[in-house]
Amino acid sequence: MTSRKGLYIGAALVVLLVAVAAAIWFVRTDPHEQEGHLVLNGNVDIRQVNLGFKVSGRIKTLVFNEGDRVVAGDLLASLEPQDYENEIALAEARASERSAVVAALEAGSRPEEIERARARVAEAESALNVAQATLDRVEHLARKGFASQQTQDEALSQRNRAAAQRQMALEEFSLVRQGPRREEIQQGRAALGAERAAASLARQRLVDANLYAPADGIILTRAREAGAFVGPGETVFTLAHTSPMWIRAYIEEPDLERVDLGAPVTVLTEGARKFRGRLTYISPTAEFTPKSVETREQRTSLVYRIRVRVEDQTGILKQGMPVSVIVRPDDRES
Repeated sequence: MTSRKGLYIGAALVVLLVAVAAAIWFVRTDPHEQEGHLVLNGNVDIRQVNLGFKVSGRIKTLVFNEGDRVVAGDLLASLEPQDYENEIALAEARASERSAVVAALEAGSRPEEIERARARVAEAESALNVAQATLDRVEHLARKGFASQQTQDEALSQRNRAAAQRQMALEEFSLVRQGPRREEIQQGRAALGAERAAASLARQRLVDANLYAPADGIILTRAREAGAFVGPGETVFTLAHTSPMWIRAYIEEPDLERVDLGAPVTVLTEGARKFRGRLTYISPTAEFTPKSVETREQRTSLVYRIRVRVEDQTGILKQGMPVSVIVRPDDRES
């Protein structure tokens, strides 16, 4: 009787142990794996970017604080604009002055300038006529012995000087009628283009004195405060991109045939929150590869990094959060 009772107790213990083992196996085994799905472990990998001004200056305003959510295009901060506004005014004044010079070159000589040059030609011709008449009289007197050689030489020199002045007046009149040379006009236009480019650059620097959000995200750090002087590229904010977000996971070499690039997947958090994602990257190289691969068992231990793109408008996914990436065969076939 006692032995039979012991046999019943032993059988009951065996049944209990089997039940406990089955329960542990059921709890530890992922239900998705039981359904034939591929389950990969990964972490949320949020992209971060340091934001700074393209120009230097003193910070005037900072709009957002750490933890604030921003949308692409939001004004984050601005520098004091006075210096850049003065640069614009100076550059535009120089461009306006150069534009007037070019307009004068392109318009050519004014009628008043042409008439003045013509009058100088007439004056020079009149002086030449007087000098020539004087020379003629002196030469006539010299032939009769009433004028010295010195007087004759002085009259000749005066006539030659008058002739040279007439020639200069004629050449000046010709230049005035033709107007500025083509090379001068081209040089003036080039100088005008440089001044206009300087004005455009000054206006762009004023725009760059404002810092805008390049994408949707959350402000992680606020490195500077109003009144601080910052240089170009110096970090003012650190922004974490929230759209899109990325999951980094690893897949073993034997499972590569079970996934396709671009396939839809399900991202599952530890709190059972689900997000739809898409497989966007599979590394072409293995990680944690042994130095010497000789056996098939070693070849099947290779691991490849994958990246999954996911959208999260709720803000649940955080940097480094552990998640599961579930690849369903039916999703792959579709």
